[in-house]
Amino acid sequence: MKKLIHYFDYKSPYAYLAQDALWELSEQIEIITLPYTLQIPKYLGAAELDEQGADVLQTRNDHQWRRVRYAYMDCRREANRRGLTVRGPRKIFDSSLAHIAFLYAQDQRDFRAFHDAVYERFWRRELDIEDVEVLSRLLDECGYDGADFAAYAASAGRARHDRIQQEAEDAGVFGVPSYLIDEQLFWGLERLERAKELIR
Repeated sequence: MKKLIHYFDYKSPYAYLAQDALWELSEQIEIITLPYTLQIPKYLGAAELDEQGADVLQTRNDHQWRRVRYAYMDCRREANRRGLTVRGPRKIFDSSLAHIAFLYAQDQRDFRAFHDAVYERFWRRELDIEDVEVLSRLLDECGYDGADFAAYAASAGRARHDRIQQEAEDAGVFGVPSYLIDEQLFWGLERLERAKELIR
């Protein structure tokens, strides 16, 4: 059976919307799910909104803001069709800690319960993915043992995350959702159909 490596980032609404279509492939191909932590300020600038919605950093140019506004409008439009909620975050989160928690959950058993909970709550603005205690409690709530997560995140988990990040970039990954199959890279939900063609 062929293998497909799927790269995601919890702070990507496009990656969130790609999940259901991806799981449908699991009967046809082995799917290896791995995190890829986007460095959004490198290509879209940094931003942080106050309670009134004003950007307090003001490092993005007009072109970057148009791209960002369109992306969230596009994702909300698609999310509404599926009964999902996508509320734009007030800042650019560092999702690496949540990705380390994903790896921690994945080592214990099927990761889907934690994975789905993070996506749903983050995009409802109900989850701080930068808080180790919050993530530890969520692991427990979802049926994993979160007792050792903080120690894991500070040592072996961080090293593993960074290694996966480097391996992804060595393979050409630059965004999510991305799919790697037979050393061919596909980026974006719309390219999943091309990956399916390769599988067939």
